[in-house]
Amino acid sequence: MKLGFLKLTAIVGVLAVASACSATRTQQSAGEVIDDSVLTSKVKVALIDDPTTKAGQINVETYRGVVQLGGFVDNAQQKAQATKVARSVTGVKEVRNDLLISTKPHATTGQDIDDSALTTSVKAKLMDDTTTKAYEINVGTQKGVVQLTGFVDSTTMKARAGELARSVDGVKDVRNDLEIRQK
Repeated sequence: MKLGFLKLTAIVGVLAVASACSATRTQQSAGEVIDDSVLTSKVKVALIDDPTTKAGQINVETYRGVVQLGGFVDNAQQKAQATKVARSVTGVKEVRNDLLISTKPHATTGQDIDDSALTTSVKAKLMDDTTTKAYEINVGTQKGVVQLTGFVDSTTMKARAGELARSVDGVKDVRNDLEIRQK
């Protein structure tokens, strides 16, 4: 039941993005945006279907066939398997695995709440800033370490996002894994 719900959520999300033809990706045609959305969906479904990977912990972004994996996983086997699964999807040109291996996979409830609050604060900072496109940036937090993933337009935007994340009280470290879109 849960597996079916995750698949449905992934597909609905991709269809919503595809139907909007995301005007923010000015370097891509509408067809390229849709192609990337379909690849993202296929990779997410493949991760959900795989018994080793924990798809709920993995962010997937795609730009011109290049898939970026971000988030936190429990061990090196899950990280390696996520790459293998993503590469197996037809149409994927390259996989950039920026998954981080958790030092302690099982956090306390208090730590989970603190991390959620930090994630929310970082996202709010990104949204308030006019130079970053917050909706293009995934934010994940584990034990006070913030990871930024996704594709952005410039090194300036990447650097600014990192600065904003570091400025949030309680952030211990920032792993800025944002990728610059190649034109």
